[in-house]
Amino acid sequence: MKYGVNEQGYYGDFGGAYIPEMLYPNVEELRQEYIKILSDPEFKAEFDQLLKDYVGRPSPLYHAKRYSEKYGANIFFKREDLNHTGSHKINNAIGQILLAKRLGKKRIIAETGAGQHGVATATVCALMGIECIVYMGEIDMERQAPNVARMKMLGATVVPATSGSKTLKDATNEALRDWIGNPVDTHYIIGSVVGPYPYPDMVARFQSIISEETKKQLLEQTGSELPQYVMACVGGGSNAMGMFYHFLDDEEVKLIAVEAAGKGVDSGHSAATTFLGREGVLHGSRTILMQSDDGQVVEPYSISAGLDYPGIGPQHAHLFKVNRAQYVSITDDESLNAGLLCSQMEGIIPAIETAHALAYLEKMTFEKNDNVVICLSGRGDKDLNTYIKHFGF
Repeated sequence: MKYGVNEQGYYGDFGGAYIPEMLYPNVEELRQEYIKILSDPEFKAEFDQLLKDYVGRPSPLYHAKRYSEKYGANIFFKREDLNHTGSHKINNAIGQILLAKRLGKKRIIAETGAGQHGVATATVCALMGIECIVYMGEIDMERQAPNVARMKMLGATVVPATSGSKTLKDATNEALRDWIGNPVDTHYIIGSVVGPYPYPDMVARFQSIISEETKKQLLEQTGSELPQYVMACVGGGSNAMGMFYHFLDDEEVKLIAVEAAGKGVDSGHSAATTFLGREGVLHGSRTILMQSDDGQVVEPYSISAGLDYPGIGPQHAHLFKVNRAQYVSITDDESLNAGLLCSQMEGIIPAIETAHALAYLEKMTFEKNDNVVICLSGRGDKDLNTYIKHFGF
């Protein structure tokens, strides 16, 4: 695969495993085992069956007719919001819990921003009867209270991260600390295509089901498995990586990744990593991240807890650098308006993360027969309070 990972765990200049000595055995065990486990027919059969009977896959590819009329192209929504737990996060959580079981792990930790990955992890731990600890920034716990309640109801322990900006970055720091302290019995289910190798590749493989299904569904619906455009929102970037994965080598397909501009890219309140960032190391991999002149991580900001991350996954950094995908950004206000539009034009209330991708349609011009696929990464129930506050419902 032209844009895939090499044997050293790098995508071009990005990736690798920059980890403390204490974590080396854990990460090395994963690196040695994950390909073997993922290609084992028994693993594949169990994974596929759970995706089908528990998650409800394949998720539909929905031709959004009113959107298509409005934007002058064939707009398709890949409906990850219809998965069990309400987002794409469950695909990876199921893959990793099956992997953890095969590695003999007895305890699972995770980090979460929007809470969707936390909910997905708590869900699979309940399913498998394994202890679950989720780290979540204190601020995110307030703005995503329904998801915190869901995690607790599923039997997880939710631990607030009270340092730094009290958001996703800090929750990730806490989870890494826990893992260093409990290296033998604990598996860390990272929720995005970030972290030390092999995580970015592993998570991308579990999420690649999104584009795998999309190709078949497009062929059925349009006669061609290749659209003109594939779009997704990007924080760390797992829904986008899943949506792009099987299109990466089809160079004629334009890939568009939409980051969070927050209050504006130059406002000092933004999470538009590729616009504001530079190359450096974050959470165990070399990537592009927002940092000060002396290399300190700059606090990101976005109204969406899931895009509020100061870096992007190393594979995204590579796709950006070699111009295989276009990285753009959308402000808070643009995303909220797009969320409302989707609700009222298609009867689908999207997560605010997803609404960033939808908002970018306003800035594009299409040929009449263009096929455009947007990953509807999650549903908006968790964001109702934010929508209510903004629109005054």
